[in-house]
Amino acid sequence: MASPVPSRPGRTLAALAVLTALVYGLIWVAAPDSIGDDELSAADKYRPRLGLDLEGGTSVILTPRRASGEGSVPQDSLNQAVSIIRNRVDSFGVAESETTTAGDNIVISIPGKQDKSILDTVQQTAELRFRQVLLSGAGVTAPAPSASPSPTASGSATATPSGSPSATPSPSTTTDSRAVPGALRANSSPSPSASPSGSPTPSPTASATPPPVTPGTLGAGALTPELQQQFVALDCSDPEAVRQTLRAPGADRPKRPLVTCDEDGAEKFVLGPAEVLGTDVSSASAGLESNSQGIPTGGWEVQLDFTGDGKRKFADITRRLAAETGDLNRFGIVLDGLVVSAPTTNEPITGGNARITGNFSQDEAESLANVLKYGALPLTFDAGEVQEVSATLGGDQLRAGLAAGAIGLFLVVLYSLLYYRALGLVTVASLAVAGIVTYGMVVLLGWQLGFRLSLAGIAGLIVAIGITADSFVVYFERIRDEVRDGRPLRVAVESGWARARRTILAADFVSFLAAVVLYLLSVGGVRGFAFTLGLTTLIDIAVVFLFTKPLVSLLARTKFYGGGHRLSGLASDRLGTTRSTLATRPSRRRGAPTPKEA
Repeated sequence: MASPVPSRPGRTLAALAVLTALVYGLIWVAAPDSIGDDELSAADKYRPRLGLDLEGGTSVILTPRRASGEGSVPQDSLNQAVSIIRNRVDSFGVAESETTTAGDNIVISIPGKQDKSILDTVQQTAELRFRQVLLSGAGVTAPAPSASPSPTASGSATATPSGSPSATPSPSTTTDSRAVPGALRANSSPSPSASPSGSPTPSPTASATPPPVTPGTLGAGALTPELQQQFVALDCSDPEAVRQTLRAPGADRPKRPLVTCDEDGAEKFVLGPAEVLGTDVSSASAGLESNSQGIPTGGWEVQLDFTGDGKRKFADITRRLAAETGDLNRFGIVLDGLVVSAPTTNEPITGGNARITGNFSQDEAESLANVLKYGALPLTFDAGEVQEVSATLGGDQLRAGLAAGAIGLFLVVLYSLLYYRALGLVTVASLAVAGIVTYGMVVLLGWQLGFRLSLAGIAGLIVAIGITADSFVVYFERIRDEVRDGRPLRVAVESGWARARRTILAADFVSFLAAVVLYLLSVGGVRGFAFTLGLTTLIDIAVVFLFTKPLVSLLARTKFYGGGHRLSGLASDRLGTTRSTLATRPSRRRGAPTPKEA
């Protein structure tokens, strides 16, 4: 039995028009007002972002640091660093970037004018470590510190600890889905040993002289005179300078104590050996920060999930710290030598997850989550020369690619009009709608996900013309088959659609699956080809369902198409039948004898 004729195909067309308008409206919202120092005009916002081969971009050379007397960089470490950096760049979107090696250096080329934060993110070492706090104090050294340091709120030194709690603020941190006030900090219990001797050291550094301390035996006795000296001398007015000092080879050793600052320079610390490392983190993601009642506070945080071994280590350290008091009750979350936050520990945390907060913006939280997600670089790099890169392909190649697409489109339209006559106009209209939607999605994804259109991506768009045209051919031929079987056009449109859509979905599914596999297994420009192929395959399904089918249903109600006009493409001579069966349903099956013959 034939399917019923849909009553309101116009509503489907209106829905597609609204969705298309929404895509172009979102472009205006997603596009920034400026890139760097350049203001974006309305035309610039609605222009696709181009890849490295078509627009050029920025190139930076990363040079690995070597310890004194060290030879060449191990190739395995260099390859691992390339893989991690490539993953970090790709996390900003399908950016058509290139990450290659040149001797012992790594060359990163990113298309377009880039925000400096992207280059900072890809070269960040991302060494994440959890260390127990042994001592803390004000980040700026007092003008005339005394010989025996004590972490009071004012930064002055005394021989005995004060019994009242200090209120020195530090970035708040929460762990295991509960709020932990990082600003709560009691005075530490300083070492009962004699005051440190000697003059303060002039620069911040990790402790290289004290012997390694075994985790689980930390306490006031771990504060050696050398560590106290470094603590008094450390000035956190320039935290970035402290970070650069600690990035020197051998300066920050996970099995030794560390004297460092927080990222704001408001507080300085003596930290014990690292007990949980970045390798113990299985995944990281950015999300909105919430308080102990689960109500969002408006800030952003980084959520960590630990591996099985990391979960056990984190439970052990929090179980031990929960029984301590003062600074020994805190643990520092250290990233690349600086303390991101240092929360207190109220109870053991056994859930295997933690949250890092520190007044992050959304971009900062997402960048930190990305570098932690893909692991720490096995090497420490210094940024070398940063220069502009010209497009590797000129305007001639781009025009040649666009010309090839135009020729292919013209041939598809010409074939449709010659073979399907006026019915081919539906193909032309559908291709135009698909082009409008595809253009809008390419621009929107460029601003929203960092997608850039390279010459390989343009090739994917050209291939999509054939995929879209194939869907029309399948549907039109099903309609013509139904008409040949004696059904009126309005009924043939519905019954033909019921048979054609399964074929269309199967063909598009195979194409989309191939695009996904190619995208996952490839890098560089090939990923751009796979991305555009998958995108246009999904758009083809949307256009056929939301435009082509409803449009044919509307045209079937007209006299020109429903009456089988000779130019409609549905005339009886074009269909190989001598009977006009388009306008009305026949009263008898074909081949049955008429009453007179009976």
